[in-house]
Amino acid sequence: MTNSFSFEQQVIDRSRQLPVVVDFWAPWCGPCRMLGPTLEKLAEEQAGRWELVKVNTEDHPEIAQQYRIMSIPNVKLFRDGEVAGEFVGAQPQRMIEKWLDDLIPSQEAEDLTMLLKEEKAWPDRELAVRLEAFLEERSDVPLARLALARHRIFEDPARARELAAGFSPVDEGYDRSVDLLQLADFLEAELQAGAPVEEALLAARKALRSGELSAALDDLIRAVTLDKSYADDLPRKTTIALFHLLGETHELTRKYRWKFDMALY
Repeated sequence: MTNSFSFEQQVIDRSRQLPVVVDFWAPWCGPCRMLGPTLEKLAEEQAGRWELVKVNTEDHPEIAQQYRIMSIPNVKLFRDGEVAGEFVGAQPQRMIEKWLDDLIPSQEAEDLTMLLKEEKAWPDRELAVRLEAFLEERSDVPLARLALARHRIFEDPARARELAAGFSPVDEGYDRSVDLLQLADFLEAELQAGAPVEEALLAARKALRSGELSAALDDLIRAVTLDKSYADDLPRKTTIALFHLLGETHELTRKYRWKFDMALY
């Protein structure tokens, strides 16, 4: 850093126009030397989305003191003149990318969030059509794939399976992909009328395909009561997946969760 460096101008003022990532480091710090090139690489790759400013705490102890830098490397993201997030220590690139994505949503992510706020029901066929159009233009938005899979799952489980496949445990949306794949397994399972548990599962599947979620949960919980371990815990796993996809605060989840818990024990 040169004496002409102005934290106020280059970080505080600039962050009102574009997010600024500040890397607090020092030449003697080994982890800083590991982290620095990763941040510089990301700053170059994501130019225009955010800017990187490196602050040598040896040259600017007053800034380090002002922002309570107790350990380095310390990385803070400034937006609108304030610290919006931070992490301490050398981190892998994937973690930093997720940290940035959480703090600086892409335009695609913001557009998807606005679109999903218009959901009227589950499934929402009108929203599914709009999600199809969204993905035609922006096929590289994984969460849009999951959103579409969620609204297509009952009418086209094979397509939903394709959309929900390929997520790894470290990916955002992985848990939702697992739930969607579980639901697809149920909707495509080979079931035959005969045993009472199979009759209950067939009824649940018919209800799901018609979008009758309450009736489907009634039948699934009946199947759990009859034989919760049937076909590798299919009734239990499917019910849990439905609760997850509905959300813990959904009225159907609140209504049926206790019934499901009673059926398990």
